[in-house]
Amino acid sequence: MPWIHFHVGDGGMAKACCVAQIPFGNVNEDSFDAIWNGPAIQALRKKFTAGTSDPRCAVCLKREKAGASSIRTETFEKFGHQIPMDTTYPRYFDIRFSNVCNFRCRTCWHGASSKWFKDAKILKRQVSETAIINNIKDFEVVIQEYGAALMFAEEIYFAGGEPLVTTEHYLLLEWLIDKQVYPRLRYNTNFSVLSFKNWDVIELWSHFKEVELMASIDAHEGLGEYIRKELNWSTFLTNHIRLRKELPHIEFKIAPTISIMNVEFLPEFYDHCLKHRLMDAKNWYINLLERPIYYNIRALPIEKKMSINKAYNEWIIIARKKEYPSAIINMFLDVLSFMNSEDLSKYYLKYQEETLKLDEIRNEHNPSSVSS
Repeated sequence: MPWIHFHVGDGGMAKACCVAQIPFGNVNEDSFDAIWNGPAIQALRKKFTAGTSDPRCAVCLKREKAGASSIRTETFEKFGHQIPMDTTYPRYFDIRFSNVCNFRCRTCWHGASSKWFKDAKILKRQVSETAIINNIKDFEVVIQEYGAALMFAEEIYFAGGEPLVTTEHYLLLEWLIDKQVYPRLRYNTNFSVLSFKNWDVIELWSHFKEVELMASIDAHEGLGEYIRKELNWSTFLTNHIRLRKELPHIEFKIAPTISIMNVEFLPEFYDHCLKHRLMDAKNWYINLLERPIYYNIRALPIEKKMSINKAYNEWIIIARKKEYPSAIINMFLDVLSFMNSEDLSKYYLKYQEETLKLDEIRNEHNPSSVSS
């Protein structure tokens, strides 16, 4: 990652990745060279070259120990063929422009979603006095300093907030098109809008040969709308129809975040997406939630874990008979390995308390039985 990846997150901090808190500098204050060839990133490269891990990479290391894949392993699978690597410019960019979002998902927070601000204030958990938190102070200034590096990007990853309602996301696409630079585009998106202000994202995507959309949807219909507040399942389906009709070359994946709220229903959700042709059998990508810890599936009581283990294993037998891709079956096995790797059930009461608080604030009721 420190040889190929350029991530910008909270407050404009350039870090090793979106998970590890390993800062290299601030794009609002530091030049590209000061960050990309600076002492912090060089120290990490030296450490990794020597085969030494960094304790700040604990999330990936713990996940791998539990038998699941991680950002580290996934990045190595994608870019490992480029070793030895030319470090003149990054190959892979991940710039989080702000926390602007039109959803307030249960597993999210104000720092990653401006829509969460009102609820966060009621819970006394807002992280600023304004709903919107900008990581990039001036897009034009940053693009002037970092544009030369972006010209060599092989892949740009957009996440949120929500990129499809973020002005800077569209400005960057326009800049790339103007420069006739067409890297692979990857998204984590709630896929709730295809038009924003004067932009039509379908038209902009038509310029790019490779676009991968990972739709952050955790369940279908009522449960999906409950977990990801502001999701409208009907609108999601309408957007999917338009995308498939106008840009069939775009790779569309369903990418649920696995939490206490949906883990029990994950096999059913996969089957539903396949039955209704929302994805190809292989186009499924899971995100194993780590925090908030009370939503982590390792916090489930032992009896619930036993029930899920039984249901998954029965589903896997059927999935193998149906010749589902082995990689997909392995993802479900990863979920079980992760869930069973640690007993965090002491946090389950906290999960129930948090659910009741949000239910009261939002005047909602969980349509599943998980919160009972």
